[in-house]
Amino acid sequence: MRIGELAARAGTTTRTLRYYESRGLLSARRTANGHRAYDEGDLRLLRQIRTLRDFGFDLEETRPFVECLRAGHPEGDSCPASLQVYRRKLDELDALIGELRAVRAKVGAQLARAESARWGSLPVRAKPRTGGGLAAEAAVPGGPEPVCELGGELR
Repeated sequence: MRIGELAARAGTTTRTLRYYESRGLLSARRTANGHRAYDEGDLRLLRQIRTLRDFGFDLEETRPFVECLRAGHPEGDSCPASLQVYRRKLDELDALIGELRAVRAKVGAQLARAESARWGSLPVRAKPRTGGGLAAEAAVPGGPEPVCELGGELR
């Protein structure tokens, strides 16, 4: 198949395919008249790259998978180098998850502090009971009267 057909079937652009070729991830054979020619194996390779890219792998991280496919492994991820990239990516993701948990804890603490400061400045009758109970706008000093969740006004 020619480059346009491969790009369409792989869901990418001819420009991307040429870029992959320049990076050594895709190799085109040439027809007698100089056109690039590809086969189903190239399509499988591009699908592997795309899947990995969708998972957050950078282009260079896909190289071991491409080489594994070229070596004849049907999935491209059973070679030692591919497995090592998977391990590194999992370590990276675990670190990011840890960072996100730390940020979430800080944001939660800031929210608790802000809510405490806000509720601490209101008159006693407008403070919410355990579990919330008041609409947020009802607790603003000078705002509307607090309304009971059941529809009545609080007095």
